[in-house]
Amino acid sequence: MFETGIRQLRLALGMVGGKRLNTRNLARLVGDALATLQEFGEPGADVQQLVDGPFADPEARDHLATRGIQRTAARLAQQSPFYQRRFAAAGITPGKLKLDELGAIPVTVKSELVERPAEFRCADTEVHLTTRTTGTTGKPAEVWLSKYEIDLWAGLGALSAVLRDELRPTDIMQVHSSSRATAAVHLDVGSCRLAGAGCRVLGIVPPDSALDGLTAGGATIMATYPSYLAELVVAARRRGLGPDDFPLRRIQVGGEVLSPSLKKAAYAQFGVESISDSFGMTEVIPVTARTCGQGHLHHDINTGYVEYLDLDTGEPARPGALATVVITPFFPYRDCMPVFRYDTRDVVRLLPDEPLTCEVSALPACGPLLGKADHLLRAGGEVVTGRQLTEAVEALPSEPWPGRYRASVHGGRLRLALPTSAVAGLSEADARAHFAAHGLDVAELTLVPDSEAVGLRPLRTDLHELTFAAGA
Repeated sequence: MFETGIRQLRLALGMVGGKRLNTRNLARLVGDALATLQEFGEPGADVQQLVDGPFADPEARDHLATRGIQRTAARLAQQSPFYQRRFAAAGITPGKLKLDELGAIPVTVKSELVERPAEFRCADTEVHLTTRTTGTTGKPAEVWLSKYEIDLWAGLGALSAVLRDELRPTDIMQVHSSSRATAAVHLDVGSCRLAGAGCRVLGIVPPDSALDGLTAGGATIMATYPSYLAELVVAARRRGLGPDDFPLRRIQVGGEVLSPSLKKAAYAQFGVESISDSFGMTEVIPVTARTCGQGHLHHDINTGYVEYLDLDTGEPARPGALATVVITPFFPYRDCMPVFRYDTRDVVRLLPDEPLTCEVSALPACGPLLGKADHLLRAGGEVVTGRQLTEAVEALPSEPWPGRYRASVHGGRLRLALPTSAVAGLSEADARAHFAAHGLDVAELTLVPDSEAVGLRPLRTDLHELTFAAGA
């Protein structure tokens, strides 16, 4: 126990001091947590605080955030060619930067990362592994990572997952992510290794191959995208499989909208205890977000600073307003190719200005992800989000999972294109009434052959990886 206390102290001092953390010490802390859980059945509050942070006090949050911003900006001003110029042009002193001065620094956008990746590389690091965005929202961005980052994120992820009972030594995690998302895959593999769990990385393979692994392969956790989960639900129904056929206890998804109808179907189909809908993005790893029981999205403010900016003015958004999420990962959690004030273009609605009552109320929160800012539509004076459209389409009686559609606005009216099978059994009037019940006034409904449905909008499940078994 004494050695565990020393390791906790080292980690805490590293986090407060802002120096690179000892990843071997972090790995040993995962082992300590596993041993404590085995002996006592629950972790100590001191270890839990290392993961979630002491954020109940707003003043403490602001103090830690200010130090993280100053530390990160000071390093980037010395090591990153891109931010050397950006900070100089903004006329700010990086090491003395205050939170209310961040607006003087323009947000970083994806096109800058895509067009000038070498300028984001920090001079005091060595590259180890490259990872890419999936490309479903435009040209992929390539991000280089250091070995330190890979080891650090795996340690932090494993410690967090073990303490929250999201990962046990008896688990087998089956991963269905794009093979280009190497950072996310390495994080899953590394976390499983440190926790003593098994890990099966299959990628976006034909659904029947995935189901074989989930049944005969004994997987207890599955990590994937909502659209691929939808294909698995449909395939499992076709094969007559049910909850008794799957040893799964958890499903974790991210990267797309998870509709209530699909979530309900997945619970019934796989018989799992929980389905977690989380936020993660290649460009801002390891800053993530999790959804609480009340549907709020809580970003990890231990590893980065999160801003919610008004879509029209770029100023801090007011309660109840739509906002784009802007994230700055802190050093020492990001060190090879960091970004500062990165505009994710993910849209959320801010919550009313009142105390939270959920199970993680100490962490600030916003509403769920609504889609990308560049994909918002304005019809009849109202904003139509990707979440609205996905939830409405996937709630159709035909259960057209994953939901395929193409939406546009002409003359201020909403136009919607759907696969023919999506409205099977419904008259046009019934279909319009369905969408009206979901707050969508569809002025024109167009049907396309099911064979052309994939062309309506890109989904991550479309990143198919062919196998010889499928070909046979």
